[in-house]
Amino acid sequence: MTAAPPALADILAARRRIRPHLDPSPLRNYPAIDRLVGTRVWIKHENLLPTGAFKVRGGVNLMSQLDSATRARGVIGASTGNHGQSVAFAARLFGVSAIICAPEGANPVKVEAMRDFGAEVVLVGHDFDDARLHCEKLAAEHGYRYIHSGNEPDLIAGVATHTLEILEERPDIDVILVPVGGGSGAAAACIAAKSIRSDIEVIAVQSSAAPVAHDSWRARVAVERPNTTIAEGLATRTAFDLPQRILRDMLDDFVLVTDDDLLAATAVMIEKTRTLVEPAGAAPLAAALSPAVKARLEGRSVALICTGANISPAQLRVVVAG
Repeated sequence: MTAAPPALADILAARRRIRPHLDPSPLRNYPAIDRLVGTRVWIKHENLLPTGAFKVRGGVNLMSQLDSATRARGVIGASTGNHGQSVAFAARLFGVSAIICAPEGANPVKVEAMRDFGAEVVLVGHDFDDARLHCEKLAAEHGYRYIHSGNEPDLIAGVATHTLEILEERPDIDVILVPVGGGSGAAAACIAAKSIRSDIEVIAVQSSAAPVAHDSWRARVAVERPNTTIAEGLATRTAFDLPQRILRDMLDDFVLVTDDDLLAATAVMIEKTRTLVEPAGAAPLAAALSPAVKARLEGRSVALICTGANISPAQLRVVVAG
């Protein structure tokens, strides 16, 4: 059975479920970033949520709706870290046992956080897709509720509350830039933005070293691509069905940036916002600073969704070294 995309009503319901557990994240303007991009820019600081990433919104929304029998069986998910933290955080909140399968080389900051939230973390395989296959095997064997990181309408509805908050605070926003790994964040931004004002432009951003979502969107059919990006929040080899269907219908444009662009933008974001940012979270700024996108943004009000703060010490050293 193919999952239906969430609608604005689902996003509004998700906000009611989430609000007792998560405060809205800050939306801030920085003159230095305005100067660099050449227009008025607001940063949506999802990196300041309790897990340091946007996905926790979806985790809380989904977990709050599970019935008692499903909660008793427990949940399982595959993640490079931020989805896993979301599931672990929400599972602890609602008294549910959680298992997260992550790649053997997963960001140690995220692995530690998942364990601190109470999840059992199984490190397996080279990358996200190896971990996902193992996760799906365990779910089938033991009857756990498998929480896919993209093909879950309740996750997308929860995540979409970030765009709802942006437009409630700044209804004059013209363009929203959002990073893409599997695509749940960009799909969520599209649904919320286009439901409120159809002329808002939503631009997705992915690493050229893991371009599967970008290439699938442009081809309008799922493809597979190599994944060698340093930004684990953008790292997957396969396209996710539900986000792709939403993006094909609603996304205005999709751009690629290099890993070098991501590292440079991470350094700028850390310096100018005085907050920790992981490379995936800096992807919108990397795109906004590229000549082609920068020219399109001139004179417009722009929101950049900063999706994560979970940078490892090793990554931070690379960023600082420049």
